[in-house]
Amino acid sequence: MDPRSRVPTLTDGVVTLRAHTDDDVESVLEQSLDPASLTWTNIPIGYTRDDVKRYVRELLPGGWETGREWAFAVEVAGTYAATVLLRDEGEGRAEIAYAAHPRSRGTGSVDRALRLLLAWGFSPESEGGRGLRTVIWRAFVGNWASRKTAWRLGFSCDGTVRDAMVYRDTLVDGWIGTLLATDELAPRNAWLDVPRIVGADVVLRAHAEHDAERAQQACSDERTAYWLGSLPTPYTLEDAEAYVRSRPEGMATGTALHWAIADPATDDLLGSISIMDLTGQAGPEVGYWAHPDARGRGVMTAAVRLAVRHAFIDEVDGGLGLDKLRLVSAVDNTASRRVAEANGFREGGIERLGTVCRDGRHDTVVYDLVPADLRVS
Repeated sequence: MDPRSRVPTLTDGVVTLRAHTDDDVESVLEQSLDPASLTWTNIPIGYTRDDVKRYVRELLPGGWETGREWAFAVEVAGTYAATVLLRDEGEGRAEIAYAAHPRSRGTGSVDRALRLLLAWGFSPESEGGRGLRTVIWRAFVGNWASRKTAWRLGFSCDGTVRDAMVYRDTLVDGWIGTLLATDELAPRNAWLDVPRIVGADVVLRAHAEHDAERAQQACSDERTAYWLGSLPTPYTLEDAEAYVRSRPEGMATGTALHWAIADPATDDLLGSISIMDLTGQAGPEVGYWAHPDARGRGVMTAAVRLAVRHAFIDEVDGGLGLDKLRLVSAVDNTASRRVAEANGFREGGIERLGTVCRDGRHDTVVYDLVPADLRVS
């Protein structure tokens, strides 16, 4: 009996899940050699057509025969689009995995396929499913495409597990999350996109890898390091690279929106601005720092103006729809306070010893801003 005959055919009318066939070999090879696949999976370097044939003819059917994993080819309009699978972990648990052909990425076909896969996996065995209770998602830290797919399906992201996953010949940090049979297949929280906002003097954009060198320069600057007392010292390029890599986390959890402040002509990093604590009890807060090159040019005042206007724009118009913003500054940080006051922030009070500077705790002044202030400022 051909093990591939065990594979059910599932469809929603747009995508079809079926057994892999020899007709898929060329597409699976293209998928396996794609740079994104090589970066985020353990597909062997130098994978060949013969390797793919063995994968399609032996390894995948063998998973069905032994019950260790259940893999499907995803077909759209008669063409191979992806591979999706559930890997049995026992006791009603399975791990989900998915890999898309480059032509299928961003089309929504993998999401549709995974919904079919999950519905089948959670269905009782008496109805042809696997009767799963828990599906586990894992990904290497930094694989934002996989994480966003899991987010759309309702998976939690329960944190980072250090050195928990094998990547080729080393251990790397991994993300882990779960989806229960009783969970809704829908996001658990907002995922914020970083809009590119172009002003006359500055551009707000997403952080990029090439920002790390200038971020390291800024955070090594004596003045910046003094006011941001919790920064590591010395502040290394590795610290800056970690900072840049961490910026999407706030957006993925719906808790913060981070922009790089860039020069419109050169795209050089001039600073960073964030709207933080979007889900905190104290309310959303604006925070910022500047590269030494940006000082005395009105860069930060212009960047804050763009950011707070976006914060107050209604969500239906692409903004955050906030009704209030906070801003805190060390009482003696006159440059930061000038930026706040130039943008209409109103002083609300003093918190004693509320911030940590390089030489210890300083009193903090607390500002707030509401849309009415912005309109008249």
